Amino acid sequence: MRILHALLVVLMGLLAMGLAPEPDPIPRRWQLDFTPGPLRVVTVDVDGVGPRQYFYLTYKVVNGTGQDQLFAPAIDLSTSHSLAQRSGRNVPAQVTKHILEMLENPFLVDQISIVGPLLQGEANTKEGLAVWPVPTERSGELSVYIAGLSGETRPIEVRDPKTGEISRVLLRKTLTLKYDMPGEIIDRGSVPFSLAEKRWIMR
Repeated sequence: MRILHALLVVLMGLLAMGLAPEPDPIPRRWQLDFTPGPLRVVTVDVDGVGPRQYFYLTYKVVNGTGQDQLFAPAIDLSTSHSLAQRSGRNVPAQVTKHILEMLENPFLVDQISIVGPLLQGEANTKEGLAVWPVPTERSGELSVYIAGLSGETRPIEVRDPKTGEISRVLLRKTLTLKYDMPGEIIDRGSVPFSLAEKRWIMR
């Protein structure tokens, strides 16, 4: 686990410095059409815990690749003070259920139910929900990474800064959404965060 953490830190450093490989300018592998909804925060009174805040993001995904695809997204959220956290991790089922009921969209499903075959065409559009706990440490920027939208991959070699050991890492084409996040969000209500940037990276 420590080695994996160190490699992740090195990889994120390469991304920050612009040294990581870029995706092909013209996609040569299959790629799904992904439309993010607003990123918002909600406070839920969790049983046995009390009020807790959670980020949530809705989205739509359409398969226009010409063949059916398996859709198994990996959606991570990070701030400048926290490592990336996978959607649904440390999120009680009660919280996801609360958000789904609040949004009143019969087509919207959670991060587990969304996994499966994605048939071709807009008639088979899937709508998903991603949820994360709000970290205790805040920063002015928040990033969401969505993998599983493209078949493009790229192997690279990364050297562990502590051991010098070289490991082979497979990067996947990943959609990145960057948001401006104020330092205090308690009184934000349902006001969405401002999307500052949307682009593809290899991660």
